[in-house]
Amino acid sequence: MPLFLLVLAAGAQTPADRQKVENLLRQMTIDEKIGQMTQVTLGVVSTPQDGVLDPAALAKAIGEYKVGSILNVTNHALTAEQWRTVQAQIQDEAKKTRLKIPVIYGLDGIHGQTYTLDATLFPQNIGMAAARDPELVAAAAKVTAKELRASGVRWNFAPVLDCGRQPLWSRFPETYGEDVYIGKTFGVTAIKAYEEDGLKNPTAVASCMKHYLAYSASRTGKDRTPIYLPEIEMREYYLPQFRAAVKAGASTLMVNSSEINGTPVHASKYLLTDVLRKQLGFQGVIVTDWEDIIRLHTRHNVAPTPRAAVVMAVNAGIDMSMVPTDFSFFILLKEAVQKGEVSLSRIDDAVRRILLLKAKVGLFDNPYPEPAAAANFALPEYQQLALRAAHEAMTLLKNEEDFLPLRAGMHLLVAGPAARSISALNGCWSYTWQGKEEQWYPAGSKTIYDALAEKFGADHVTTTAAAGFTSAANYDTTALKAAAAGSDAIVLCLGENAYAESPGTIGDLALPDDQKALARAAASTGKPVIFVLTEGRPRFITDIAPLAKGILLAYWSGRKAAEAISDVLAGDYNPDGRLPYSYPRSSGEMVLYDRKPTEDIREIFNSDMTMDGYKPMWPFGWGLTYTHFDYSDLRLSSAVLSGAGKLTVSVTVKNSGSRDGKHTVELYTRQHYASITPNMRRLRAFKKIFLKAGDSQTVSFTLDRDDLAFVNAAQKTVTEPGDFDVYIGNRKAGFSYKAQ
Repeated sequence: MPLFLLVLAAGAQTPADRQKVENLLRQMTIDEKIGQMTQVTLGVVSTPQDGVLDPAALAKAIGEYKVGSILNVTNHALTAEQWRTVQAQIQDEAKKTRLKIPVIYGLDGIHGQTYTLDATLFPQNIGMAAARDPELVAAAAKVTAKELRASGVRWNFAPVLDCGRQPLWSRFPETYGEDVYIGKTFGVTAIKAYEEDGLKNPTAVASCMKHYLAYSASRTGKDRTPIYLPEIEMREYYLPQFRAAVKAGASTLMVNSSEINGTPVHASKYLLTDVLRKQLGFQGVIVTDWEDIIRLHTRHNVAPTPRAAVVMAVNAGIDMSMVPTDFSFFILLKEAVQKGEVSLSRIDDAVRRILLLKAKVGLFDNPYPEPAAAANFALPEYQQLALRAAHEAMTLLKNEEDFLPLRAGMHLLVAGPAARSISALNGCWSYTWQGKEEQWYPAGSKTIYDALAEKFGADHVTTTAAAGFTSAANYDTTALKAAAAGSDAIVLCLGENAYAESPGTIGDLALPDDQKALARAAASTGKPVIFVLTEGRPRFITDIAPLAKGILLAYWSGRKAAEAISDVLAGDYNPDGRLPYSYPRSSGEMVLYDRKPTEDIREIFNSDMTMDGYKPMWPFGWGLTYTHFDYSDLRLSSAVLSGAGKLTVSVTVKNSGSRDGKHTVELYTRQHYASITPNMRRLRAFKKIFLKAGDSQTVSFTLDRDDLAFVNAAQKTVTEPGDFDVYIGNRKAGFSYKAQ
């Protein structure tokens, strides 16, 4: 790409920034250039004491190896002040170098600023998807950006754009669920929120869309394991989120650690250059994930030597290597350049992008933590936003005989492994990588038991639970049955403790037997039982769900999860979350909502055919409320959508219940016939509204031909003429599309 197009595509650098980058490139030695492409973890330059740098190690990394980027923490989150000290010391060292090029620091702020103590944590992406509220996603991203910048960090390794269609995957909670449209919409929303203030502004950070491409589509559901994916499926379900993110202006991209159809993505020139650079037009920085270049040699076995792995990845299109624990990449890439295995033009291309990123985030203007940014940390309103987000994520799956909300004055027994666990409310990337070390959570963080005792009165709430998800007391069925005698209802808190990446690998989605035993013990008391599920992915509860009067899915909803759960159970908040995935019934019924027609069919002989192939425990979009919303008067502006025209779809929604509430109105379409088997339904639009009891509102959507497009057999995204159904709630209408 011509230089002038590259700098225009790379973002809002000034002419002076661009000139500075070109001047630097002309002056840089090969060592200085390769150093810019090298990223190491904080432990390489630190002492054993958290947050304390080793001056000699720092000088070696930046002075000798010219390292251009650092990431991560050593063991756990640091205070904002510690972070600012670390960042200042790193930039002081960079100023000692010949060209004084600043270092760019990156962290994983996945659901809030993960690695700063007392930072605000929001629901994981899967919970944000349940909330169906783009304004909420944007607001949370802006807080995350501010608290990263307050820590002196200007590069966030988020958002995750992987499509959550394999619930076994241990990074499922980081996704926006199984639907392409939700993932695309919220991914774009987050990216714009991170960056739109202008990256030189102390309220913004560079975003990093990840993990390109189809990382979540592992055949086995195990992290970093092979993906076998037809091109048409890849382009239909996994590429659109990244295409939209590129258009939204994402500054950087992180690569899938796995392999697709036998080719590691870090070695795929087709995916990194032909598709990403040429077809999608991405001109930002491409960074690897952890150790993924050397693993082309040590794990994937496609590179016969470590140097061959470096050559393969850089020539495929990698700009920066997250090495991250040594300087091997620097040494090997230098050798490769000297031997002519990697061209200087490829090196210059990568380094130019990295320097432009540094200019874009203002590091050449002032590389040090800004006082204005520090003032934006831990503001009181952030906690209100966290509570709103947790409220909106709560998804009521079952409410038999309208048992919920619980009546004031009831005596409750709160039990189960999640009842007194903070980590089970927050999940991964919560002050530590795994999120399990509760000593690092903010003082005053509440458990479900704490919040319910505060809500209903300590004299009305008892518990058999002990602190710590794995405590043996949490699984004591005898104690549970004995304690139930004086209660009016049992709130049983089940699910998953925190996990991240490979440590979260499981071999079975079934809820563990010891938790199911608790459910059976609770039901045997004859007391009404409410399940509260704190889980990052759907765990099978098919055999115990009938035992519960009510089931509340709380996901991992962050700092205010306990308060949100308590508010919903008490009726102080009317739940409005909707499932962002099809909650599976069993391992043999893992059908997604946007299934193909033959997935609906079950038959032995033609006369025995049924159309019940999609029978999850709860369908995509499911979510109960304490009121009732009725749909009527579904109208289309025309019976025909022509060419590049627009079609307006409107419907009247009435809150016919007795409680005020929020509600997400969702619009789905289905094409009757197409050259590729059409989906039974695809979500095309949604809007969240608030209605007082008895009020009505007309909700309108606008569709065009792009909303109806799909990938055809030639791998082209097309909209074909034909007849379509549109569905909103229990209403249905039809229209035709004509290409003109």
